[in-house]
Amino acid sequence: MSERDVVVVGGGISGLATAHCLARSGLAVELWERAPRVGGKIHTARKDGYCLDSAASMVMNFRSEVDAFIETAGLTTSKLPRAPGNKRYVLDASCLQEVPTGFGELLKTPLLSTSGKLRLLAEPLIARGKDPHENVAAFVGRRLGREFLEKVFEPYLAGPLASDVDHAEAVSTMPRLSALETRYGSLALGALLHRFLSRGSTARPQAFTFSGGMGTLTDSLAHNGGFRVRNNLRANEIWPVNGGWMVAGTGDNESRTVFARQLVLSTPSAAAASLVRSLDPLLAELLGGIEYAPIKVVHTGFERARVGHALGGSGFLVPRHSGFECNGCLWISSLFPGHAPAGKVLLTSYLGGARNPAARDWDQARCLDAVAPMLRNLLATRGEPDMLHIESHPSALPLYHGRYSARLAQMAARLEQLPGLHLEANYRGGVSVRDRILCAQTAARRILRQQQAKPAKAAIWLDSRELPDIAPATGTLS
Repeated sequence: MSERDVVVVGGGISGLATAHCLARSGLAVELWERAPRVGGKIHTARKDGYCLDSAASMVMNFRSEVDAFIETAGLTTSKLPRAPGNKRYVLDASCLQEVPTGFGELLKTPLLSTSGKLRLLAEPLIARGKDPHENVAAFVGRRLGREFLEKVFEPYLAGPLASDVDHAEAVSTMPRLSALETRYGSLALGALLHRFLSRGSTARPQAFTFSGGMGTLTDSLAHNGGFRVRNNLRANEIWPVNGGWMVAGTGDNESRTVFARQLVLSTPSAAAASLVRSLDPLLAELLGGIEYAPIKVVHTGFERARVGHALGGSGFLVPRHSGFECNGCLWISSLFPGHAPAGKVLLTSYLGGARNPAARDWDQARCLDAVAPMLRNLLATRGEPDMLHIESHPSALPLYHGRYSARLAQMAARLEQLPGLHLEANYRGGVSVRDRILCAQTAARRILRQQQAKPAKAAIWLDSRELPDIAPATGTLS
């Protein structure tokens, strides 16, 4: 019988970052991953000289805590900053328009009409909302106007977040913007005051990947994170004992049972639901009710001479009702020139999401049929791509839809009655790599406090059927 301070189940970025933070604090940590490799959806492949990321292509960061994490992980020298130039585009009618990033650009942009600009300027006069579960469309439309919602915000939510503005809960999907309204009554005034009050306390905004792609991050954490990794090991059952948790699992050639004083589930919600169902059916129901959006990542490589567009920027997003089936396209070789061979460009397009879940079942030919017209019309590509590589993620990103904050509150209430059990995955706290690192740091601090609050004691093996019933949590979901 093995004992560990912490067992982490799930080897995506959430589990790896949590395990690393705990191991750095001196705890004995073991991570179980059912797949042959760690990293989850983050993986980097090489094909014909191209560097191809299967999911996240970079870290968008403005938090000093993330910089500190990268440093402690020994990855500072591996950071690869984005190339100079920060232009971002959105499709407007039949052409790409630059997304304004400052007040002066906002007043001059042809993306918005005069009435749309005046509506934006009126934002400080708009009253606070009263619905705590207001969706993003209602929130942004109320504060910034329908034109800004449809032309700027909807493409952003459908692209990087794979979400739907009409169903995504504002407070869960964009908590920082919601907090500005709650605290200051205005997004514009709140942003100005927040920037003034937090001067020197946040990192300078930056975007970066790593030499060798994003897979460098997860591979480095797995090999140098200070914790034991067990691949091809699936957790089948968990149960509480006096002093901690038992975790039982099976692999290709082994069965393993471990006692852990703290247990972290960093799996997708369906897998976590399966593990907790016998302990708390309501918690399992809450986890199992979380929706996920599928995503197809379509990498295309072209000779530079066969792309008419200047590709001066990061890429573009596509609004709904545009006539194209893609959600957007990143100009990866403009962001990171080393990701494509000399004289070639790498364009990465995204299909699916909540906007088009049917893309989950598309084959390679169907995906190319969706991507090729967009690249031809908007970027003036000529001919077929020299390189084509498609990554399929049937359950890519959780959707913070409906009364999502109420769901999370109920889950938190259930967890309070299962001490030592922690849920740390991208269905709580944000889906970006930045958010997952920040959540991992928070989780590690919480676990360390719990470890220090009670002295370690020998486990007493109890059957979970001997435990008292767990009282139901209050609240409802609709």
